[in-house]
Amino acid sequence: MAVLSIFRSTAARRGVRAVGVASASVALAIGAAGNALACDISEFSAAAACEGGKGVITVTDVDPAGIPATVSVYLQNNGADAKKVGEQVVKGSREGTTITFTEDWKPNAEYRIHVKADRYVDEDIKPNLVTPATACGTEETPSPSPTRRRAPPSRPTPRPTRHRRRPRRRPRRRPLRRRARAPLRRRRPATPPPRRPVSPTSPRPAPTPTPA
Repeated sequence: MAVLSIFRSTAARRGVRAVGVASASVALAIGAAGNALACDISEFSAAAACEGGKGVITVTDVDPAGIPATVSVYLQNNGADAKKVGEQVVKGSREGTTITFTEDWKPNAEYRIHVKADRYVDEDIKPNLVTPATACGTEETPSPSPTRRRAPPSRPTPRPTRHRRRPRRRPRRRPLRRRARAPLRRRRPATPPPRRPVSPTSPRPAPTPTPA
């Protein structure tokens, strides 16, 4: 009887040890699975978009465990928080859950997005979100071109008949007849009349009296 009691106590001890080892392995497996399903900052992403001509900031959570997380969005100015845009709680999923913040963002603006999920995540999404270079509502929508009515076919306008003017006949110029020049006559020097010889006996003419 004493021998049987010894064998029974030894078997009981071995069974207790086996149960302890099995429970420990189960606990380790559960802990590993919990760590594998724990929320991580890499499962969050942010983007700046336009909806209906207005700016929005979207944050997507793809955490398959679905751990609730608080998302806060801050506008940055020279590396500091200029204002708080808003704060929302998101519960992720394997397909992804998206929350939207209405924000009339400016081109090339910078936003800091902080995520707080229980004891798993308490940090910012890196890098900070930078908005596009074009603001919402600035894209010009092409206006519909007006429909053009077809004009009736135009009839060719008759060209006025031009009367050709007959060239005027210029009167013929009669050739000028050159008159024959008469030969120049050489003038002969005039010969003085012959002097009459004066005789010494002929009286001289009396001198004509000069008026007083």
